[in-house]
Formats: sequence, C-alpha cells, structure tokens
Amino acid sequence: MSVRIRVNGVEKTLDVDPEMPLLWAIRDVLGLTGTKYGCGEALCGACTVHLDGQVVRACVTPVRRADGHSVTTIEGLSPDGSHPLQRAWVELGVPQCGYCQAGQIMTAAALLKAKPKPSDDEIEQSMAGNLCRCGTYSRIRAAIRKVSGMPEGEQ
Repeated sequence: MSVRIRVNGVEKTLDVDPEMPLLWAIRDVLGLTGTKYGCGEALCGACTVHLDGQVVRACVTPVRRADGHSVTTIEGLSPDGSHPLQRAWVELGVPQCGYCQAGQIMTAAALLKAKPKPSDDEIEQSMAGNLCRCGTYSRIRAAIRKVSGMPEGEQ
C-alpha cells in the first residue's frame, strides 16, 4: 500500500505495510534518525513526533494514521538547530547522554505552541510522559521556562 505523508514540509509517498510503526517509516525508510526508539510501548517518549501538530508516539502509531497528514520530526523543527528550545537546551546544558532529548524537545514544542507561558505544573503535566534516564528534569523545565520568557517558579 502507498502512504502519502508530508514529512517536515516535504511530500513523500511510501510503499510500506500500513501497519508499520511510523517510527520505522521515519527512521528506516526516510532515514531521519533523530527520532529514537526507546521502549516500543509509548511509555518513554523518545519517539515523540508531531502529527498535524499533535504529539504522538511514533513507536505505536501505524503509518496508515499519517496517510494524508503532516508529520514533523526533530529534524523538521529546525534543520539548523536554531529553534529556541534547541538553543535553550544547549545554553542550559540539558542533555547528558542525549538519547531522550529529541522526544523531550518535540513534547515541549507542542506545549509551548498550545500554551506559550505554561506554569510549572503545566510543564510537569505535559512532560510527564517523557523519561530521562540521566535525570535532567530540572534543566528541561528550566529550558522550557527560558523559552516561555517566564523565570523559574513564576506562575
């Protein structure tokens, strides 16, 4: 079956099994390896992408769900790494191993698009589904606050 999707602004037609997880279409078929495989069960958030602007876990989303829709991966957020979240991540030294960071950033980008000045509680709730084995949660929150223009702890 052919699946037509717009990935990072570019129309693509993929001849794949419609039940293939979107993650494998992104990584293996399209060669966009920024989106990571973590748990395969939508529990860790490493595979987070945007489907028509909404956060989805690509490891459990069949590629057929993206047919006729738009997918944004970490590569599409900003090809040169200049997105404000990416800059804040670097400035605040958020990543350690870095494995979860693409999913963290994609989740944070969706949050800030929906709520440009989230409270700490809203940040915690939104980011709760993204796990970081290195435990950089306080730096992740600080980077999101920096981009929102709100100092840490201000509601």
